[in-house]
Amino acid sequence: MPDGLFIFFVALTLGAAALLVMSRNAVTSAMGMILALVGVAADFFLLDAYFLGVLQVLVYAGAVMVLFLFVIMLLSDTAESPSAYPWKKAAGGLALFFFLAAGVLWLFYWSGAVPNTLAGNTPAELSTDPATFTTSAKSFGRLLYTKYLLPLEISGFLLLVALVGVVSLSKDPSPKA
Repeated sequence: MPDGLFIFFVALTLGAAALLVMSRNAVTSAMGMILALVGVAADFFLLDAYFLGVLQVLVYAGAVMVLFLFVIMLLSDTAESPSAYPWKKAAGGLALFFFLAAGVLWLFYWSGAVPNTLAGNTPAELSTDPATFTTSAKSFGRLLYTKYLLPLEISGFLLLVALVGVVSLSKDPSPKA
């Protein structure tokens, strides 16, 4: 795998995620999220996970984000006046995030959860799990709906919460009588 290309797409993904968080315009934030999802898909392709890369582009960057853009464009108010961005709160939140992330990484490193040596690939002859070394969509679907059913349901619920959040943020405030 070309390391430079992988690092480029990781930097692209992180930059697009920063655009997503820092932008005041909802459409610009959605475009930043699309770019971040495409960067993740490119990293999947570089890791030879072509099926996951195609699913990432089709499902998330394609269908879900187009739905978010339509909801934002249909429900957004064009007469809103942008106020000054709260840079102090954003910088404080970013510093808190990096502090917590460094703490989590430190805990992982010093707890022994991250081994010092890299594990090699398990040969196909020694594997007891037949789904480990297959590339068919059928085995991927079987694993997705058996072993990884809870993360799949959680991600679906998070997408539903995000859609409800977009609708609630895009609505006009009710007039107070």
